[in-house]
Amino acid sequence: MNEPLAQPEIPDRAFFKAAEVCELAKVQPYVLRSWEAEFKDLGVARSGAGGRIYRRVDVDRVLRIKHLLLVEGLTLAGVRRKLDEEAEPPLEELILVPAASAPAPAPAHMPDVTRARIGHVKAGLRALLALLEAPLAPATASGAATAAFDFGLAPAAAASAGKPSKRAATRAAGKTTSPESVRSS
Repeated sequence: MNEPLAQPEIPDRAFFKAAEVCELAKVQPYVLRSWEAEFKDLGVARSGAGGRIYRRVDVDRVLRIKHLLLVEGLTLAGVRRKLDEEAEPPLEELILVPAASAPAPAPAHMPDVTRARIGHVKAGLRALLALLEAPLAPATASGAATAAFDFGLAPAAAASAGKPSKRAATRAAGKTTSPESVRSS
C-alpha cells in the first residue's frame, strides 16, 4: 500500500470543474465533497451556474490529501495535522536569533514601563531555565524527594484551614447521617 500513486498531468489552467478534479484525482464526487467539508480551506467557489470551481492549488491539495490517505495511510485528522505542519514556516524563520556578542537594541519608542516589564520577564525566564538545567535533588533515605521538589497535594484538612465540613462535624459529634437528614438540612 506504500507504493506511490502516479501523479497525473494537471492541465495548465487556472480553474477546474468538480468533475475534472474528480477525474484528475480518480475519486468519486462524494469523496471530493466530503473532503471539502473536512478541509474548510479547500477553496471551492461557485460558478455563475452554481457548479463548484477549483483553483489549481486546490487540485494540488486534493492530490496531496489522496496521497496522504492512501499511500501514507493517515486518517483525515492525521492529514489535517500534516497539512497544517507543512503550511507553517519552520521555527528558524520565525525566531530571529541575535548575535551572541551584541544583544538586539530595544526600539527607541518603547516606554520605560514596558522595558521594565520585559526585563522582569527575561529574569523570570532565566530563573526557569536555571531550574530546568539544575540536576534533580537526590532522594532521601525514605525514597521521597526533598521538600523543594515535593509537589504533592495538601491534605484535605489543611485545605479547609481548620473549618470542618458539615459531614465531619456530624461524625465528630457521634451522629450518623442518613439521606433524609442530609435533605432536611
